[in-house]
Amino acid sequence: MHVVILGGTGFIGSALARILLARGDTVTIPSRRPRDTGVHGTTHATWNGRDPEQLARLLGGAHAVVNLLGENIAGGRWTPERKARIVDSRVAAGQAVAAALGSLSGADSTHGVHGTGELSESGASALPSVLVQASAVGYYGGWLDMAAAPRCGEGDQPGTGFLADTCVGWEASSAPAEAMGVRRCVIRSGVVLGAGGALARMLPAFRAWLGGPLGSGRQPFPWIHLADEVGAIAHLLDSPACSGAYNLAAPQAVDNVGFTAELNHAVGRPHWLPAPPVPAFALRLALGELADEALLAGQVTPPDRLADSGYAFRFATLREALADLTAA
Repeated sequence: MHVVILGGTGFIGSALARILLARGDTVTIPSRRPRDTGVHGTTHATWNGRDPEQLARLLGGAHAVVNLLGENIAGGRWTPERKARIVDSRVAAGQAVAAALGSLSGADSTHGVHGTGELSESGASALPSVLVQASAVGYYGGWLDMAAAPRCGEGDQPGTGFLADTCVGWEASSAPAEAMGVRRCVIRSGVVLGAGGALARMLPAFRAWLGGPLGSGRQPFPWIHLADEVGAIAHLLDSPACSGAYNLAAPQAVDNVGFTAELNHAVGRPHWLPAPPVPAFALRLALGELADEALLAGQVTPPDRLADSGYAFRFATLREALADLTAA
Protein backbone atom coordinates (compact mmCIF):
# COMPACT_ATOMS: atom_id res chain seq x y z
CA MET A 1 0.00 0.00 0.00
CA HIS A 2 1.23 3.51 -0.83
CA VAL A 3 0.16 5.91 1.93
CA VAL A 4 0.54 9.70 1.86
CA ILE A 5 0.72 11.12 5.39
CA LEU A 6 -0.04 14.83 5.75
CA GLY A 7 1.52 15.85 9.05
CA GLY A 8 3.93 12.94 8.77
CA THR A 9 6.79 14.86 10.39
CA GLY A 10 4.87 15.22 13.66
CA PHE A 11 4.57 13.14 16.82
CA ILE A 12 1.79 10.86 15.57
CA GLY A 13 2.61 10.98 11.87
CA SER A 14 6.22 9.87 12.25
CA ALA A 15 5.16 6.95 14.49
CA LEU A 16 2.54 5.94 11.92
CA ALA A 17 5.14 6.09 9.15
CA ARG A 18 7.39 3.71 11.09
CA ILE A 19 4.77 1.01 11.52
CA LEU A 20 3.61 1.26 7.91
CA LEU A 21 7.17 0.99 6.62
CA ALA A 22 7.87 -1.93 8.95
CA ARG A 23 5.07 -3.92 7.37
CA GLY A 24 6.22 -3.14 3.84
CA ASP A 25 4.10 -0.15 2.82
CA THR A 26 5.41 2.82 0.83
CA VAL A 27 5.10 6.14 2.67
CA THR A 28 5.25 9.67 1.27
CA ILE A 29 5.47 12.63 3.64
CA PRO A 30 4.76 16.04 2.06
CA SER A 31 5.89 19.16 3.92
CA ARG A 32 6.78 22.78 3.28
CA ARG A 33 10.49 22.08 3.76
CA PRO A 34 11.17 18.42 3.05
CA ARG A 35 13.79 17.11 5.43
CA ASP A 36 14.97 13.98 7.14
CA THR A 37 12.28 13.04 9.67
CA GLY A 38 14.40 10.34 11.27
CA VAL A 39 12.13 7.71 9.70
CA HIS A 40 14.33 5.78 7.32
CA GLY A 41 12.67 4.77 4.07
CA THR A 42 10.05 7.48 3.65
CA THR A 43 9.75 9.56 0.49
CA HIS A 44 9.73 13.31 1.07
CA ALA A 45 7.89 15.79 -1.13
CA THR A 46 7.17 19.50 -1.14
CA TRP A 47 3.68 20.77 -0.36
CA ASN A 48 2.68 24.11 1.15
CA GLY A 49 -0.36 22.80 3.03
CA ARG A 50 -2.87 24.63 0.84
CA ASP A 51 -2.33 24.11 -2.90
CA PRO A 52 -4.67 21.34 -4.16
CA GLU A 53 -2.99 21.09 -7.55
CA GLN A 54 0.39 20.41 -5.98
CA LEU A 55 -1.20 17.90 -3.61
CA ALA A 56 -3.10 16.13 -6.41
CA ARG A 57 0.21 15.30 -8.08
CA LEU A 58 1.31 13.60 -4.85
CA LEU A 59 -1.94 11.72 -4.30
CA GLY A 60 -2.28 10.37 -7.82
CA GLY A 61 -1.67 6.62 -7.70
CA ALA A 62 -1.55 6.49 -3.89
CA HIS A 63 -3.83 3.99 -2.19
CA ALA A 64 -4.51 5.99 0.97
CA VAL A 65 -4.11 9.43 2.49
CA VAL A 66 -3.94 10.26 6.21
CA ASN A 67 -4.58 13.91 7.10
CA LEU A 68 -3.13 14.76 10.52
CA LEU A 69 -2.37 18.42 9.85
CA GLY A 70 -3.23 21.07 12.43
CA GLU A 71 -1.46 23.57 14.66
CA ASN A 72 -0.92 22.41 18.26
CA ILE A 73 -3.87 23.56 20.38
CA ALA A 74 -1.77 23.47 23.57
CA GLY A 75 1.05 25.61 22.24
CA GLY A 76 0.07 28.74 24.16
CA ARG A 77 -2.72 31.04 25.28
CA TRP A 78 -5.61 31.22 22.82
CA THR A 79 -5.34 34.76 21.53
CA PRO A 80 -7.70 35.66 18.66
CA GLU A 81 -4.77 35.33 16.26
CA ARG A 82 -3.77 31.91 17.60
CA LYS A 83 -7.35 30.64 17.48
CA ALA A 84 -7.57 31.72 13.85
CA ARG A 85 -4.36 29.80 13.05
CA ILE A 86 -5.60 26.69 14.86
CA VAL A 87 -8.78 26.66 12.79
CA ASP A 88 -7.22 27.69 9.50
CA SER A 89 -4.40 25.14 9.66
CA ARG A 90 -6.97 22.36 9.93
CA VAL A 91 -9.70 23.56 7.60
CA ALA A 92 -7.38 24.72 4.81
CA ALA A 93 -5.59 21.36 4.74
CA GLY A 94 -8.82 19.37 4.68
CA GLN A 95 -10.29 21.52 1.94
CA ALA A 96 -7.10 21.09 -0.10
CA VAL A 97 -7.38 17.31 0.29
CA ALA A 98 -10.97 17.36 -0.95
CA ALA A 99 -10.10 19.63 -3.87
CA ALA A 100 -7.09 17.49 -4.81
CA LEU A 101 -9.18 14.34 -4.77
CA GLY A 102 -11.81 16.14 -6.82
CA SER A 103 -9.29 17.01 -9.50
CA LEU A 104 -8.06 13.41 -9.64
CA SER A 105 -11.56 12.02 -10.00
CA GLY A 106 -12.81 14.72 -12.33
CA ALA A 107 -15.24 15.72 -9.61
CA ASP A 108 -16.15 19.14 -8.27
CA SER A 109 -15.06 18.93 -4.62
CA THR A 110 -17.91 21.22 -3.65
CA HIS A 111 -20.73 19.35 -5.35
CA GLY A 112 -19.31 15.84 -5.45
CA VAL A 113 -19.88 15.02 -9.14
CA HIS A 114 -18.33 11.66 -9.95
CA GLY A 115 -15.41 11.56 -12.33
CA THR A 116 -13.78 9.01 -14.61
CA GLY A 117 -11.83 6.89 -12.12
CA GLU A 118 -8.99 6.47 -14.63
CA LEU A 119 -5.85 4.53 -13.75
CA SER A 120 -2.42 5.99 -13.18
CA GLU A 121 0.67 4.77 -15.08
CA SER A 122 1.40 2.38 -12.19
CA GLY A 123 -1.96 0.67 -12.69
CA ALA A 124 -3.30 1.82 -9.32
CA SER A 125 -6.48 3.84 -9.16
CA ALA A 126 -5.68 7.51 -9.62
CA LEU A 127 -7.95 8.23 -6.68
CA PRO A 128 -6.94 6.94 -3.21
CA SER A 129 -9.50 4.49 -1.91
CA VAL A 130 -9.41 5.64 1.72
CA LEU A 131 -8.90 8.86 3.64
CA VAL A 132 -8.27 8.97 7.39
CA GLN A 133 -9.16 12.43 8.68
CA ALA A 134 -7.94 13.61 12.08
CA SER A 135 -10.24 15.17 14.66
CA ALA A 136 -10.41 15.12 18.47
CA VAL A 137 -12.68 14.21 21.38
CA GLY A 138 -13.17 17.95 21.90
CA TYR A 139 -15.89 17.51 19.26
CA TYR A 140 -18.26 16.52 22.06
CA GLY A 141 -17.66 19.57 24.27
CA GLY A 142 -16.36 19.16 27.81
CA TRP A 143 -17.50 18.25 31.33
CA LEU A 144 -16.09 19.37 34.67
CA ASP A 145 -17.03 16.23 36.59
CA MET A 146 -16.64 12.68 35.31
CA ALA A 147 -19.50 11.51 37.50
CA ALA A 148 -21.88 13.78 35.57
CA ALA A 149 -20.33 13.29 32.12
CA PRO A 150 -22.24 11.24 29.56
CA ARG A 151 -20.67 8.48 27.48
CA CYS A 152 -20.04 10.23 24.17
CA GLY A 153 -20.70 7.95 21.23
CA GLU A 154 -19.72 8.64 17.66
CA GLY A 155 -23.34 9.30 16.69
CA ASP A 156 -23.79 12.05 19.27
CA GLN A 157 -24.19 15.68 18.28
CA PRO A 158 -21.24 18.06 18.72
CA GLY A 159 -20.89 20.08 21.88
CA THR A 160 -20.27 23.79 22.28
CA GLY A 161 -17.14 25.88 22.67
CA PHE A 162 -14.08 26.66 20.61
CA LEU A 163 -12.75 23.09 20.52
CA ALA A 164 -16.10 21.64 19.49
CA ASP A 165 -16.59 24.25 16.79
CA THR A 166 -13.04 23.67 15.54
CA CYS A 167 -13.57 19.91 15.33
CA VAL A 168 -16.84 20.35 13.43
CA GLY A 169 -15.11 22.50 10.82
CA TRP A 170 -12.09 20.19 10.76
CA GLU A 171 -14.19 17.13 10.06
CA ALA A 172 -16.35 18.88 7.47
CA SER A 173 -13.35 20.19 5.54
CA SER A 174 -12.64 16.88 3.81
CA ALA A 175 -16.20 15.50 3.81
CA PRO A 176 -16.71 16.05 0.02
CA ALA A 177 -14.34 13.10 -0.53
CA GLU A 178 -17.15 10.74 0.45
CA ALA A 179 -19.31 11.83 -2.50
CA MET A 180 -16.39 10.94 -4.79
CA GLY A 181 -16.49 7.35 -3.56
CA VAL A 182 -13.53 7.65 -1.17
CA ARG A 183 -14.00 5.71 2.06
CA ARG A 184 -13.46 8.24 4.85
CA CYS A 185 -12.71 7.49 8.51
CA VAL A 186 -12.69 10.35 11.03
CA ILE A 187 -10.57 9.73 14.12
CA ARG A 188 -11.62 11.62 17.26
CA SER A 189 -8.49 11.21 19.36
CA GLY A 190 -8.02 11.66 23.08
CA VAL A 191 -4.73 12.72 24.67
CA VAL A 192 -2.08 10.64 22.91
CA LEU A 193 0.54 9.34 25.35
CA GLY A 194 3.97 8.55 23.96
CA ALA A 195 7.63 9.51 23.96
CA GLY A 196 6.77 13.08 23.05
CA GLY A 197 3.60 15.13 22.98
CA ALA A 198 1.69 15.88 26.19
CA LEU A 199 3.44 13.24 28.30
CA ALA A 200 6.88 14.67 27.53
CA ARG A 201 5.70 18.04 28.88
CA MET A 202 4.30 16.44 32.04
CA LEU A 203 7.10 14.08 33.02
CA PRO A 204 9.68 16.61 34.31
CA ALA A 205 7.24 17.90 36.94
CA PHE A 206 6.10 14.41 37.93
CA ARG A 207 9.67 13.13 38.18
CA ALA A 208 10.42 16.10 40.43
CA TRP A 209 7.42 15.04 42.55
CA LEU A 210 5.54 18.20 41.65
CA GLY A 211 2.79 16.61 39.57
CA GLY A 212 -0.63 17.24 41.09
CA PRO A 213 -4.17 17.17 39.68
CA LEU A 214 -5.48 20.13 37.71
CA GLY A 215 -8.22 22.08 39.43
CA SER A 216 -10.76 19.77 41.09
CA GLY A 217 -9.27 16.77 39.30
CA ARG A 218 -12.78 15.41 38.69
CA GLN A 219 -12.77 16.17 34.95
CA PRO A 220 -12.56 13.17 32.59
CA PHE A 221 -9.17 12.49 31.02
CA PRO A 222 -9.57 10.59 27.72
CA TRP A 223 -6.24 9.02 26.75
CA ILE A 224 -4.68 6.56 24.31
CA HIS A 225 -1.19 5.06 24.01
CA LEU A 226 0.67 6.15 20.86
CA ALA A 227 1.00 2.50 19.82
CA ASP A 228 -2.79 2.17 19.82
CA GLU A 229 -3.30 5.54 18.11
CA VAL A 230 -1.21 4.49 15.13
CA GLY A 231 -2.34 0.87 15.36
CA ALA A 232 -5.95 1.98 15.10
CA ILE A 233 -5.18 4.21 12.10
CA ALA A 234 -3.48 1.29 10.33
CA HIS A 235 -6.46 -0.90 11.19
CA LEU A 236 -8.87 1.60 9.65
CA LEU A 237 -6.72 1.87 6.53
CA ASP A 238 -6.84 -1.92 6.17
CA SER A 239 -10.56 -2.44 6.88
CA PRO A 240 -12.81 -1.82 3.86
CA ALA A 241 -15.94 -2.04 6.01
CA CYS A 242 -14.83 0.85 8.23
CA SER A 243 -16.06 4.37 7.58
CA GLY A 244 -17.40 7.31 9.56
CA ALA A 245 -16.32 8.57 12.96
CA TYR A 246 -14.29 6.58 15.51
CA ASN A 247 -13.36 7.48 19.07
CA LEU A 248 -9.64 6.85 19.51
CA ALA A 249 -9.42 6.59 23.29
CA ALA A 250 -8.55 3.66 25.52
CA PRO A 251 -11.38 1.58 27.00
CA GLN A 252 -10.44 2.55 30.58
CA ALA A 253 -11.98 5.90 31.47
CA VAL A 254 -10.22 7.91 34.20
CA ASP A 255 -10.55 11.36 35.68
CA ASN A 256 -7.66 13.77 36.12
CA VAL A 257 -7.06 12.65 39.71
CA GLY A 258 -6.87 9.04 38.52
CA PHE A 259 -4.46 9.92 35.74
CA THR A 260 -2.28 11.92 38.14
CA ALA A 261 -2.19 9.05 40.65
CA GLU A 262 -1.19 6.53 37.97
CA LEU A 263 1.55 8.76 36.54
CA ASN A 264 2.93 9.40 40.02
CA HIS A 265 2.91 5.63 40.58
CA ALA A 266 4.75 5.09 37.29
CA VAL A 267 7.57 7.46 38.27
CA GLY A 268 7.86 6.00 41.78
CA ARG A 269 6.20 8.66 43.92
CA PRO A 270 4.75 7.14 47.15
CA HIS A 271 0.93 7.17 47.20
CA TRP A 272 0.99 8.58 50.73
CA LEU A 273 2.86 11.70 49.55
CA PRO A 274 0.41 13.35 47.14
CA ALA A 275 1.31 16.54 45.31
CA PRO A 276 -1.01 19.52 45.85
CA PRO A 277 -3.48 20.33 43.06
CA VAL A 278 -2.81 23.12 40.61
CA PRO A 279 -5.54 25.70 41.36
CA ALA A 280 -8.05 26.31 38.58
CA PHE A 281 -7.73 30.08 39.00
CA ALA A 282 -3.97 29.88 38.39
CA LEU A 283 -4.49 27.88 35.20
CA ARG A 284 -7.12 30.34 34.00
CA LEU A 285 -4.86 33.28 34.81
CA ALA A 286 -2.00 31.76 32.83
CA LEU A 287 -3.88 30.18 29.93
CA GLY A 288 -7.38 31.67 29.82
CA GLU A 289 -9.85 29.83 27.59
CA LEU A 290 -7.34 27.07 26.87
CA ALA A 291 -7.39 26.09 30.55
CA ASP A 292 -11.20 25.96 30.72
CA GLU A 293 -11.69 23.83 27.61
CA ALA A 294 -8.58 21.66 27.38
CA LEU A 295 -7.35 21.21 30.97
CA LEU A 296 -10.28 21.67 33.36
CA ALA A 297 -12.89 19.83 31.28
CA GLY A 298 -12.89 16.48 29.52
CA GLN A 299 -14.94 13.75 27.90
CA VAL A 300 -15.83 10.08 28.38
CA THR A 301 -15.39 8.61 24.90
CA PRO A 302 -15.60 4.80 24.78
CA PRO A 303 -14.07 3.32 21.59
CA ASP A 304 -17.18 1.28 20.83
CA ARG A 305 -17.08 1.46 17.03
CA LEU A 306 -13.37 0.71 16.97
CA ALA A 307 -13.87 -2.35 19.17
CA ASP A 308 -16.83 -3.48 17.08
CA SER A 309 -14.63 -3.30 13.98
CA GLY A 310 -12.24 -5.85 15.48
CA TYR A 311 -9.44 -3.65 16.81
CA ALA A 312 -7.74 -5.04 19.95
CA PHE A 313 -5.96 -2.51 22.17
CA ARG A 314 -2.36 -3.23 23.11
CA PHE A 315 -2.67 -0.94 26.15
CA ALA A 316 -6.20 -1.03 27.50
CA THR A 317 -5.36 0.19 31.02
CA LEU A 318 -3.56 3.35 32.04
CA ARG A 319 -1.20 1.56 34.42
CA GLU A 320 0.21 -0.73 31.72
CA ALA A 321 0.41 2.17 29.25
CA LEU A 322 2.38 4.40 31.63
CA ALA A 323 4.58 1.50 32.75
CA ASP A 324 5.56 0.99 29.13
CA LEU A 325 6.20 4.67 28.48
CA THR A 326 8.20 5.41 31.63
CA ALA A 327 10.34 2.26 31.62
CA ALA A 328 14.04 3.09 31.85
